[in-house]
Amino acid sequence: MLIRAFVPAHITAFFVPRFHDDPLKAGSLGAGVNLSKGTNVFLSVETGTLERHIHVAFNGEPVKKDEAVISHSVAEELVPMDFTGEVEIWQYFDFPNGYGFGNSAGGALGTALALSYSFGGTWLRAAQTAHRHEVINKGGLGDVIAQLAGGIEIRVKAGGPGIGLVDNLFFEDYKVLVVPLGRLSTKEVLDGDVIKAIEAEGSKALEKLLAEPKPERMMILAREFAERTGLLDGELLELARELDKVISNPSSMIMLGRGLFALLKPEEVEKARDILADLEVPFDVVDVFMGKPEVGRWVG
Repeated sequence: MLIRAFVPAHITAFFVPRFHDDPLKAGSLGAGVNLSKGTNVFLSVETGTLERHIHVAFNGEPVKKDEAVISHSVAEELVPMDFTGEVEIWQYFDFPNGYGFGNSAGGALGTALALSYSFGGTWLRAAQTAHRHEVINKGGLGDVIAQLAGGIEIRVKAGGPGIGLVDNLFFEDYKVLVVPLGRLSTKEVLDGDVIKAIEAEGSKALEKLLAEPKPERMMILAREFAERTGLLDGELLELARELDKVISNPSSMIMLGRGLFALLKPEEVEKARDILADLEVPFDVVDVFMGKPEVGRWVG
């Protein structure tokens, strides 16, 4: 039996990290958007071997345990210890790893959902398992609970699923432009000196967004956050300014990745495509993903 789980990619617009000794109480405040592209996880379970084996592959290529620590940790917890057989976990990412699209959380949550569907479990336990291993291994703080919520979300109480609280913004007719240009280490940023600025500016942005909860306001606050923390600078800032000339809402930096995103009205899509094509940078235009992740039998 082949199980497939889909978890939307998630872009964080701005955030406030909240650390805690209990991983389920750690998380982040902030806002972001879920995308119609993301992570597909396929699970194959075969019995008949004498031992318990777990294998993980990224985009069709097998990876070693130390290259997929989070997914392996999730699987080790959710595959019963007395199971004897082969568990194969195939993760396919629509966006590059390390670029700020929540791939780590997508792989962890998709793996947890597929394994729980196969071996038994609940959505909450699966999501908490994914979140806990994300936090322990510094893959991220708020992506899992945001991906569960779908849409354009606001994390109003920090913590993992069942503890944190997420609300959603109403919106109409927006497409999401993404410009993925490079990697940015979540671990290095969270361990760096910039964290104080992130906490201060993120708190201000959240308070202002809750006072005026609109996606347009979110983009203005996201841009202010990105510039005031110093994360958006140099050539990336210049690119954002060029893009802003043809769209009504300001673009901002993907947190945390070397790239940009923007909410586009339908009539702005072609203008944005044209300017980015002229600048010869990679881009994609996707929908906002509504609803929660998907899991079930895969029939091809």
